[in-house]
Amino acid sequence: RKQATEYSTSSSDEELESKPSLTHKAKMALRKRRKLEKETKQLIKQEELKRLHKAQAVQRQLEELEERQRALEIFGVELERELRGEADSGTKDENQMLHEWFELVMEKNKLMRYESELLIIAQELELEDHQSRLEQKLREKMAIDGKSKGTVCSSPQGRTVQ
Repeated sequence: RKQATEYSTSSSDEELESKPSLTHKAKMALRKRRKLEKETKQLIKQEELKRLHKAQAVQRQLEELEERQRALEIFGVELERELRGEADSGTKDENQMLHEWFELVMEKNKLMRYESELLIIAQELELEDHQSRLEQKLREKMAIDGKSKGTVCSSPQGRTVQ
């Protein structure tokens, strides 16, 4: 068996030497594949950076939103006290305070919807990142499998010969 594999290896070497254009084509194909792999890696990095920037922007917006919600909460507590008569309402009448209260509630609901949208965007970014990592693992495994298939062959008796 060893002699057979050595013979087939030497005969294929002779074929490559006798046909230099074939080796040139193989080299060109290898260069093209490497260039494609490099471009793919660069695109993956660019996509990761885009997701990172978007995630940072979402995080900043969530923090700003939280501050606005706190400020509304403080204002709402003061307004509730005034409506109950626990605090001095000054020159405000009850209708004006009720109008402010409803606007406050509408603003709070608007902020909560916006927060939900931002959380969905953040979750979407996490899923895209997870998908990208899985695709990268798959490419690596396929590359490993492709290399091992090229160097390992099976004998008729089920033994592996390299």
